[in-house]
Amino acid sequence: MSILKNHAEVEYREELEALKKADKGNRPPNWELSPQAVVDYLMGCKLSNGFEVSPKYIGDRRLMEIAVATLTTDRALLLYGIPGTGKSWVSEHLTAAITGDSTMLIQGTSGTSEESIRYGWNYAKLLAEGPSEGALVATPLMEAMKQGKIARVEELTRISADVQDNLITILSEKLLPIPELNTEVQAQRGFNVIATANNKDKGVNELSSALKRRFNTVILPTPSTAEDELNIVTTRSSKMMKNLELPAELPKLTEIQRIVTIFRELRHGVTEDGKQKVKSPTSTMSTAEAISVVTNGLALAAHFGDGNLSAQDVASSLVGAVVKDPVQDKVVWEEYLESVVKPRAGWKDIYRACKGLTL
Repeated sequence: MSILKNHAEVEYREELEALKKADKGNRPPNWELSPQAVVDYLMGCKLSNGFEVSPKYIGDRRLMEIAVATLTTDRALLLYGIPGTGKSWVSEHLTAAITGDSTMLIQGTSGTSEESIRYGWNYAKLLAEGPSEGALVATPLMEAMKQGKIARVEELTRISADVQDNLITILSEKLLPIPELNTEVQAQRGFNVIATANNKDKGVNELSSALKRRFNTVILPTPSTAEDELNIVTTRSSKMMKNLELPAELPKLTEIQRIVTIFRELRHGVTEDGKQKVKSPTSTMSTAEAISVVTNGLALAAHFGDGNLSAQDVASSLVGAVVKDPVQDKVVWEEYLESVVKPRAGWKDIYRACKGLTL
């Protein structure tokens, strides 16, 4: 059976093994690699034997150094930023490189309960035996504490405030009380937590000041240059296309560049040459959305076209990515099409395709 998406430690096993063999640095307790090697894995490097490690994060190396250094201390790490800046991606690869296991994951939602954070019970055993070790159901966080590994909490601010605060004792005292059994789980050396959060989604629950103090926060920004963003979109789109086995041709760099340019201009509210201001839509226009536009366009080209990404394929996904609010965003998008896209040389095809879908 073919796996749709492998865990990072499986997908990049060869790179991790090569780094492990070449790694001469000091490794903190229960770490698979030294902090320097973890950063090399994230940023990409060329080893002394000529083996090339691909970059997982394209951006400021210092941010990754701060994130990794945090995890060597008793402070937890909070990756913060707008949606689509690669927080979950970085979180997964950090845990894969540090512990070799990125599966200890709690997905935060408005329905995440206290039992999802601390522990639960097998109610059939609980009724038959009463509270016992056998009836206890460990959460990924509890398992990480027992094994000295890193637990991931995705979308922390989506979790209600009273459930969030279950982390305070765990992060400050490094233990998880189990009053029903009159015992506790003490964290082994190497245990830590990586959480991700953003402030754009509806239903965001702000972290209490007590919980904030248990985290070091690293803000992941949108790509600073068009070249960086183009590199990210091209690399990730190519990878997804391979994983999905799409029978299409990877688009020319100029085609992806047009998509990236549109996203950057709408996100920043100004054209790339800085000469013309434009309105921004309510959508975040993130790099992740740009990757989705390219991938969806390739799927259309592969299954309903000739395998080559056309302006019509791009427009079909692009309009949906921009126009989230059918009233406000539609006005912004139509104005951008008329004032920026229409007069731009070589963009007539994308203008006509988008215009036809927006009417």
